[in-house]
Amino acid sequence: MCFICDFKSDPSPLPRPDHVWSARRGFLLAGTAAAVGTVLPAAAQVDVGQASALRNLVPAEELESAANQQYAQTMSEANAKKLLLPSSHPQVQRLRNIARRIIPHSSQWNKRAADWKWEVNLIRSDQVNAFCMPGGKIAFYTGILEKLQLTDDETAMIMGHEMAHALREHARARVAKSSATSIGLSIAAQLFGLGQLGDVAASLGTQLLTLRFSRDDETEADLVGLELAARAAYQPRASVSLWQKMTSGGGGANLGFLSTHPSGPNRIRELEANVPRVQGLYEQARKG
Repeated sequence: MCFICDFKSDPSPLPRPDHVWSARRGFLLAGTAAAVGTVLPAAAQVDVGQASALRNLVPAEELESAANQQYAQTMSEANAKKLLLPSSHPQVQRLRNIARRIIPHSSQWNKRAADWKWEVNLIRSDQVNAFCMPGGKIAFYTGILEKLQLTDDETAMIMGHEMAHALREHARARVAKSSATSIGLSIAAQLFGLGQLGDVAASLGTQLLTLRFSRDDETEADLVGLELAARAAYQPRASVSLWQKMTSGGGGANLGFLSTHPSGPNRIRELEANVPRVQGLYEQARKG
């Protein structure tokens, strides 16, 4: 899983979708695609191959339901402790504005995303972290915004990266792998039913906040997130400056983001190699 700087005005702000509030002050970006107009799928500029077929062993609906429940519980607990920041907070508005620009481009990577009830919240905490759970539930911690002093473009790269994990269903694949191992899944089980895998997925909801992804998953999320942000008119080069900040230890020993997102020169080189591929998307989005 997986962020304060001068707020940049959006040169071409998207219309605001209808706001749907929950009792815990959560915020749903409901009907975003309809509100901003349909975004036609376009050929991906980054090469990440096909999503893992392993994910098909776990019903997406069950995992997303488990994630929704865990997210609701996390937000409820934060609210009870007065750590969930209100929608009027400038940083909450900032995050939601970034999300509004990125979300319309998400269904290109996962058709289910068009029906997700996207939600974005900000929790007051020193943690340098952020995450997006299966089904589009996003949360940032104030620590990552305050300690790394991220620009809007860098923040968009973080958000795009986290959204990419959900869109490429990395958690679903990881749950399937761990479930198959724990119950000794056999060819016969695959042929005669996988219901028990769905049960395991539901029971793992509480673990989704600490799920660790593979190096390949991280690379894939970097590249998909880079393209998502570029299509939303965020500067692709910010992906490089973001990880330069990360590796410089801007958050000190509390860089929780790095505990689940290992850094290194290879990561930066990979991003540098792919920035030119999406630069045209960024320039086109800026003009539009």
